[in-house]
Amino acid sequence: MQIPPLTNTPFYTKMAMVLICLIALGFLTILGKEVLSPLLFAMLLSILLLPIASFFEQRLKFRRSAAAGISVILVIVLLSGVLYLVGTQVANLATDWPQFKEQLATSINEFQHWISRQFHVNMVKQMAYVNTATSKLLTESTSVIGATVVSVSSILLLLIFTMINTFFMLFYRRHIVSFLVKVFKENNETIVYDVIAQVQYIIRKYIVGLLLEMGIVATVLCVVFWLLGIKYAMLLGIITGLFNIIPYIGIFTALLFSVLVTFATGAVATKIFLVIASVVIMHLIDSNVLLPTIVASKVKINGLITLLGVIVGEMMWGIPGMFLSIPVIAITKIIFDRVEGLQPWGYLLGDEKDEKQPTPLKEEIAEGKV
Repeated sequence: MQIPPLTNTPFYTKMAMVLICLIALGFLTILGKEVLSPLLFAMLLSILLLPIASFFEQRLKFRRSAAAGISVILVIVLLSGVLYLVGTQVANLATDWPQFKEQLATSINEFQHWISRQFHVNMVKQMAYVNTATSKLLTESTSVIGATVVSVSSILLLLIFTMINTFFMLFYRRHIVSFLVKVFKENNETIVYDVIAQVQYIIRKYIVGLLLEMGIVATVLCVVFWLLGIKYAMLLGIITGLFNIIPYIGIFTALLFSVLVTFATGAVATKIFLVIASVVIMHLIDSNVLLPTIVASKVKINGLITLLGVIVGEMMWGIPGMFLSIPVIAITKIIFDRVEGLQPWGYLLGDEKDEKQPTPLKEEIAEGKV
């Protein structure tokens, strides 16, 4: 029995095969979240740290294991500093918890009187609704606390496995490149090296640009909140900068958090309005000036695909999926642009002004310089 060539296959058969492959790939991706998530974070981090590891290995003549280990330790120290800074601010915020409860009780009382005047719902019925909601909340408090503990432990495990995988990826980087070349045969060696070079170039520039953008947003908002006399100005600025990494969704989450914290610390309505105005104006400047100049020039992905990628990433992997969606789409676009028959899909993912970057020599890739 002779299998007909794929070119003679009807369109609906090809479509069914593509859909089956996508469903299987999506199912396996969701199923393997605990393994794939730290692996992808480690791949991005290893690409970012590759120049540092190469500097220790080639300039300072360190062994490859020592160069990779020192690079990972530098990242751990940097992350620990950021977490310590945020943690101290959050601990100070906890001291305002009694004031937050008092402020919340006063606001709820005023809100109840407003409902009573506007909708003629007496205070007794309102308190009945509140008591019912409170009883439901108390019955579910145990599961909420358990879920919080599990989520914190999951984040710690994610960080630990990410650092371990980053070390091994830096240590075995040449072995991984040789494996990819062998998998796709020697006659495709040029394309493989081209894809590897483009992935390293684009991802490294993207991450550096993202960190630079995050630092600018956090610094500007910290200064603005401090000048406005907002309590916990540093915490609000850092949180807004960190959440700004998530496209479209992150800035609204940061805005809500900033308003709640400002409200909880007893600020007047004028300061709350100034906080909202500051975050919105910074977001407009970031979207129209910083993002196109620093980040969007590195990753040529159109806005529609970016938004869909963030939504799908959150549906599949939650918050880690939102962070990883854009780098994964960028890598996919690079592969599509260089595989015959998939160029239209790469064009669909890209922006109108899409220019290819120069490709380094394969010797530089093999030596770990790129």
